[in-house]
Parts: sequence; structure tokens; C-alpha cells
Amino acid sequence: MGKFSFNEEALKNLKITDTSILERLVDFEDARRFHLNKDRSRKDKRMSLKEAVAEYVHDGDIMTDGGFCYVRTSIQSYFEVIRQQKKNLQFCSSPNTNHSYMINAGCCRYSHNSYLGAEMRGIDRNYARQLKAGKVTILSEWSHGTMAQGFKAAQLGLPGVFSKQLLGSDMLKYNPYVKVMQNPIRSDSDPVVFIPAIYPDVSIIHVHAADKKGNARFFGPAINDIAMAAATRKLIITAEEIVPESDIRYNNKGVYIPAMYVDAVVELPFGAVPGQMPGCYYWSRQWWEMAFRYAMKSDENFQHFLEYWVYGVKDQYEFIEKLGGAKWIAESRRLTKAEEYDNEDIGVDFDYEEYTSGEWPEDMSKMRFY
Repeated sequence: MGKFSFNEEALKNLKITDTSILERLVDFEDARRFHLNKDRSRKDKRMSLKEAVAEYVHDGDIMTDGGFCYVRTSIQSYFEVIRQQKKNLQFCSSPNTNHSYMINAGCCRYSHNSYLGAEMRGIDRNYARQLKAGKVTILSEWSHGTMAQGFKAAQLGLPGVFSKQLLGSDMLKYNPYVKVMQNPIRSDSDPVVFIPAIYPDVSIIHVHAADKKGNARFFGPAINDIAMAAATRKLIITAEEIVPESDIRYNNKGVYIPAMYVDAVVELPFGAVPGQMPGCYYWSRQWWEMAFRYAMKSDENFQHFLEYWVYGVKDQYEFIEKLGGAKWIAESRRLTKAEEYDNEDIGVDFDYEEYTSGEWPEDMSKMRFY
């Protein structure tokens, strides 16, 4: 392991006295050893979600949030992490939405923050409450762009990048990893921010299709997933379907993640539920409204919410049954295809029954989640 020098002002502002907890994220030598020792044989890497989480997600790992909030994100995998009661995880993602409920479940203890929330449904009040209660500790603050540059530097094998991002921002005072320096190519004063390469321990990325070795194909915005796949020490691919290697070879548009990065392949239809999988199913707006308007009110509400939606189901199929079963599948498939102009949209109604009460319904079976 190398010796590290962190931003002293940020350490003071974040009240971090033991910097050893920061080192693993930027430890190039350790990450390189991990990558060099990875088994790159052309073997079948398929396993169940329970097996993949048990083998590759360890207590104390630095974990990332793939996709974007609720779009192409392996949310059902995170629920399995909760069910297996992993402890003391750090979350480092942009956005960093799905680690909030892991704090309530006792899984996540540390944040490398960017954005938390679910866009149109609002800012995450639950996270703010957990932070004030001391149940989560912020280790660093990032913008979307700077965290992306950290992953990209790792993907390219660079020690870091110089950037103009964060200049003039107070985030410089709350990120121990970044430093303002003089642009080395300029003789006049030209401040730049050094952003180091960052290396998570484990990432779970949800894709449309993968072969049994881990070559993975997806559609739509990649966000940070391609860079994260290269940067992370351990990579679990969850896929809507497993296809033959020949299909990946001959239909290679969107094949962004090569098998050499991948440790485990999980066939996980509806793995992004209750989020959206482009071309496959729409997000459940009512479910997210219930999360934001009921669960986030109090710790008691959130525990009740987790008991019903996470601990109370064993897999994504039982989760979908609670959403509305086959009818939910048909309606969500119709909506997402209409939204993407892949289906006839005349007569498709995007109005829905908004959840506004903020109360637990007397009969959940009468709730419409589509």
C-alpha cells in the first residue's frame, strides 16, 4: 500500500481523525493486485443472486450504485444484500440513491456522496435524518462530474486527472481526496483540481443481456457503469436474460462490458424492479411515492416498509406479485415501450393513481402500482 496525503481542511471539516478508512478507495497498488489475480479463464460464471452476494459482497466493502437512481439499477440485488445483513458497507456512487435504505437496514455505515434522491419524487429526507442521528458518516463529497472523472481515471490506468470542476465550490472543503494545484503546463497562475483514480471493492451492474462468461450488453445511457466495471475489484453482472456467446458476438451493439472484468453472472429477470429497465418495464411511480411520502417520515415507517417489501419477499417474483403480478408486468411493459416510441402510444395513458395520503393503506392489495 502506498502512503497517502489527504486534504487537511476536508479532514477537519468532516472530523475524520483516522485516515486509514479513506485509503482503500484510492489504493492503486491493491486494486492492481486484485485485477492481476482475477481469474480470466473462459469459464461459466453463472450463479444465483444469493450465491453471488454471499461470495462477493463482504462486510466493510466499498460498494457502488449502478445505473441511475431507479433506471437500470440492480435494486433487487441491493434487497438481497439487506436480506443477507451485510455490515459496515461504504457506498460510493453518482448518484448514490440506493444506499439510503441500507442505512436503516444496518448495512451501510459510510457515504462517499454525490446526489441522493429520486429526481421528480424528491430529496431523500430519510438520509438527512440518519445523518443527523449519526447512523451514517460522510467520508467525502463529490459532484457527478468529479466522481465520474475518478472512475474514468481508474479505467484508463491513470493516477488521476486534473480538472476545472469543483473550483469555486465548497465541496473542495468536504472532499479529502481532491486538491487544488497549479496547472503544471502553465507558467502563470492557473489553478486546477487533482482528482485521484478511485477503486470500489464491489459493483453490481444490471444489463439487458449477458453471456455465461460475463460479456454484457445494455441500451441507453451508460452513466458511470463502463468505467466502474473496469475500476471495481469485484464485478457482479445481473442480466434480464442470459444469451449464447454467439448472440453477443453477432449482435454486438451495446456490448460495453467484457467478460475479463466480471466475476459472477446472475440471470435476474426484473432485477431493476421497482425501477425502470429501458425497453422492458416502466418504473412504479406509486411505489416510489410511497417510499418518499410514507417510509421517509420516520424510522418506524421505514422499518415497516422494509418488512413488507424486502424482508417479506424472497425474490423479485414475490415482489412483483405484491405490485400487481402479471397485470403489472403487462402494463409496465406497455408504458415503457410507448414512452420510447417502440410501440403504439395512441390510447396509452400515462396518468396514474397518485399516492398522496402518506399513510399505510388498510388493504395493500387494493393499491395500484401501475
